[in-house]
Amino acid sequence: MVSYSFERVKRGLRKFGVLRPLNRHEYRTVWNSVSADLREAMVSVQGSSDENQFAVSAKATVETLKECVGIYPTDTVLEIGAGVGRVGDLLAPLCKEWIATDVSDHMLAHLSRRLAKQQNIRTVLTNGFDLSQIESGSVDLVYCTVVFMHLDEWERFNYVREGLRVLKPGGRMLVDNFSLLTDAGWDFFVKNMESYPPAKRPPNISKSSTPQELFLYFEKAGFRHIAQRTGAVLVTTFGTKPR
Repeated sequence: MVSYSFERVKRGLRKFGVLRPLNRHEYRTVWNSVSADLREAMVSVQGSSDENQFAVSAKATVETLKECVGIYPTDTVLEIGAGVGRVGDLLAPLCKEWIATDVSDHMLAHLSRRLAKQQNIRTVLTNGFDLSQIESGSVDLVYCTVVFMHLDEWERFNYVREGLRVLKPGGRMLVDNFSLLTDAGWDFFVKNMESYPPAKRPPNISKSSTPQELFLYFEKAGFRHIAQRTGAVLVTTFGTKPR
């Protein structure tokens, strides 16, 4: 998990001539402000620009996807908040098509350059609130990893609901967030509270979930066979669209 420097966000905003404080919901401006170059974008995604660290964390995510929802050569796979392609670099060779969606055009530009060797990727610039550019019933697997922490609760639920819409019958969805109920998650929650007084909180500061919250989103959206996995930090929730 990444802690976000208030001053670094402000410096990024000044580059674009944005001098006023931003609201959390201004997702595109916020994330463009911290991704002007590839190194800055990588640090914003994972706190490091080291490609080896990226590969290790991406491998762990791919293994989680394989174990929880499966990845098949015939799958069209969509990632919500693909960033610079940390996961897609390893996942794209395993599926028919990998669709990288992100609210930041800077992130998608970095992704396209980093993954230029992949022949089966498609990038889609989203509005930060839904997947309106994606056709209903066109995707086999939707996932969203280490992104929900940067979204308000309404966007979290709406992306789960949108995931159901774009999935084919029998399609799968997986999301995660750092859990308020784990020891490490609680420590991170308290660290953010103590590090940033209200007036100094960056608009992309990480916010926790509980297992109950994420389970309820899947249930209310209409998923079936909902299950969860809790690790040292993250709670992962996944389910299937009814046939």
